[in-house]
Amino acid sequence: MYLIASETTVSVGVRILFAGLLVALILCLALEEKLHAKKSVIAGLFALVCLLLGSFFQVLPFSPVLVGSQPVTSDVDLSTAAEHGSGHYEGGHEISMPVYIPAINWGVIAIILGSSLFVDLTSKSGLFTWIAIRVTKASRGDPLLLLYFYGTMTVIFSAVLNNVTAMIIVGSLTVVSMDKLNLRDKLLGFLLIEGLLTNIGGLLTLISSVPNIIVGTAAEISFLEFFLKASPYVVLATIVTLMLGARLFGIRRITDTEQRSTARQLVEGFDENDGIESWGFFYFSTAMLALFIITIATTSVLPYISDLEMGFVALGFSAVMLVRFKSEADQFYKAIDWDLIAFFMSLFVVIYVMEHAQVLNEIGNGLQRVLSNITAENATAADSSILLLGSAGFSSVTDNIPLAAMLANILNSLGTPHESGLWWSVIFGANLGGNLTPIGSASTLVAVTIMHKHKVPMSFGGFVKIAIPYALVQIVLALLYVVLFLR
Repeated sequence: MYLIASETTVSVGVRILFAGLLVALILCLALEEKLHAKKSVIAGLFALVCLLLGSFFQVLPFSPVLVGSQPVTSDVDLSTAAEHGSGHYEGGHEISMPVYIPAINWGVIAIILGSSLFVDLTSKSGLFTWIAIRVTKASRGDPLLLLYFYGTMTVIFSAVLNNVTAMIIVGSLTVVSMDKLNLRDKLLGFLLIEGLLTNIGGLLTLISSVPNIIVGTAAEISFLEFFLKASPYVVLATIVTLMLGARLFGIRRITDTEQRSTARQLVEGFDENDGIESWGFFYFSTAMLALFIITIATTSVLPYISDLEMGFVALGFSAVMLVRFKSEADQFYKAIDWDLIAFFMSLFVVIYVMEHAQVLNEIGNGLQRVLSNITAENATAADSSILLLGSAGFSSVTDNIPLAAMLANILNSLGTPHESGLWWSVIFGANLGGNLTPIGSASTLVAVTIMHKHKVPMSFGGFVKIAIPYALVQIVLALLYVVLFLR
């Protein structure tokens, strides 16, 4: 049995229609509070409309899904497959599957679900309270030092874990510290800055984000080369973001001697052991958290586990922790943010339909027309700037994974050399675009969700208004860095 690939031609009118739906979705999310509707309801309705129109205009693939197949690689296999009408895969069997099931990135859903559940279960041991109080004590109650500590932790965690897991862990610790210091009024600033820093940390290594892997592999950038070229920008952008955040949110060092003494006495009075009911469970949770971080960080190189990916790891660790609460596991299911999960599932469906309606393809074609004069010899600073700004803009409202793959293919087809800064324009743009809107990346949306959970008001428009200065500074720094040092 062979998988037969087909490509549907979509008319200009249909592409415009679906592009209009994407714009309408963004506007509705921006007006979320005025519409008095949850994100999941808005995105869910658009997903239903997109699926219905996708079926009506016949842009979606409704053929059975082939599972258990093997890729055709050799010349002999290719010639044999060609005799059967096509040739990419052979073997396996077909199953009937609703088109919206493969549309959803189940890996991301599994990471959100598993990580959230794992963190919630681990927090019952008192471990996160213990860590948060220790960090708070290290800051001696100084809000600015605490911001620097948590900001640095966010970048490191985002580099070695994934952005969503990093935001869930650091966000949970931050809430504890803010409550202990009676700094609830600063919680918005801390969480928003941490959300933005997850996408900065995601630039640090080749495996920190999926766009890095896609573009870095296409450009044949080694792990060491990626780290050496990206790290100066990550360090600079982290420092600038923390300084800008401290200034805009009024997070300052305590300079008055009396206030400093009062703050020190306050944190010295904190007992990190207060929330620990069982030291056995505490030590078990500590070992599990360390093992969780190590496993997530090394998933891509672990035998067997690498094929199952990070979502499996997150769900696996949460399942082990659930054994401790096996008789009351249902209580933890209620605490899961189903609105966030439903929103992501619906958004993935919308983006999937947009791909088949060739809306994303038009975005890529538009950029290709702009950059069509690029060769190995004549790529200019303007070319790098256009590509970075374009990829950042589109990544802020669409999934940056298919966009990164599309742009990587375009650069390959143009014969872009390995050392060209154009590859880095795509990498920086695809990652930093997530800081322009709350739907630009999963981690920024998780940050907003944590705000809502702790009664900190934040709308789509409110996020954009606050985040724009940070995102623009980060993108301008990236432009200068690519043009001056990587081109």
